[in-house]
Amino acid sequence: MTRNRLFFLAMSILLVSLFAVVGANAAEEGGTAPTERATEIFKWINFAILAGVIVWVFGKLLPPVFRKRAETVSSAITSATNAKAAADAQLRDAESRLANLQKEVAEFRALAEKEAAAEVERLRAATQSDAQKIAAAAKAEIEATERAARLELKALAANLAVDGAETLLAKQLTPKAQESLISNFVKTLEGRPN
Repeated sequence: MTRNRLFFLAMSILLVSLFAVVGANAAEEGGTAPTERATEIFKWINFAILAGVIVWVFGKLLPPVFRKRAETVSSAITSATNAKAAADAQLRDAESRLANLQKEVAEFRALAEKEAAAEVERLRAATQSDAQKIAAAAKAEIEATERAARLELKALAANLAVDGAETLLAKQLTPKAQESLISNFVKTLEGRPN
């Protein structure tokens, strides 16, 4: 049976029941006027028609509204899931870059130390061939160059570490964790020979 047939069947049963109730009520009262009965019957018929129209209108109009709301919610859930996946991918990428950044800083340090050592050896070989009169000046120059190279290396490493990790660390680390990382970095620098 279709929806309309079921609706009309239900309305017919309701109407027959209504007439039966009104008839039973009239039989009990016995002395009521026929016009009062007719008025009562028409009130119930009007009520049944109005209720039937309201049920039909809501049965016809509300399901598409609910379907549209369900589709909207489903679409929002799908877009939120996609946004979360993209954010997770960005987080993994940033973490891998941070790990690689520390490795690159270590490589830069090793390269700078090798270059500084090679420069020192070249300067020592050149100063040994010269007389003692320039030995004191060469020693001072070597020490100054070595200090400058270390300071430059420290500044380069610090700038690279700060520039690359500042935004990521500021988002992910608490102030206490940041303070701990900085303290450990300073301790490793203090443990190296000048």
